[in-house]
Amino acid sequence: MFALNFYSDIYLDVLKAHRKTVSIRLGDKTDKYRSGEIVWVTVGQRFGRRQKLFSAIIDRVDVKLIRDLSPREIQRENPAFHSAEEVAALLSRIYGEPISLDHVVSVIHFSPVEE
Repeated sequence: MFALNFYSDIYLDVLKAHRKTVSIRLGDKTDKYRSGEIVWVTVGQRFGRRQKLFSAIIDRVDVKLIRDLSPREIQRENPAFHSAEEVAALLSRIYGEPISLDHVVSVIHFSPVEE
């Protein structure tokens, strides 16, 4: 079983409410996440304790430039976001390097699986 982990606790509430159904990750992650794969959705620090929230199925993985993200993808990444610039700023904070609208990202669409 693989995990789709979120480092920041800011996602905890929106994940629990199933309002976050997309994860935008820097780079091409098609080798790591595949459509139809079942994953645990977790929250926690890398190399630290993590909390399993629920199981999910990977619906689709798209690779594109940040500038090409749709408004729906942006909102499903973070309901408070409205622009690709906000996504780039968030990724800059997460990855600790400047991220521009021309960076390649993977858009991982997932749906919760009822157990």
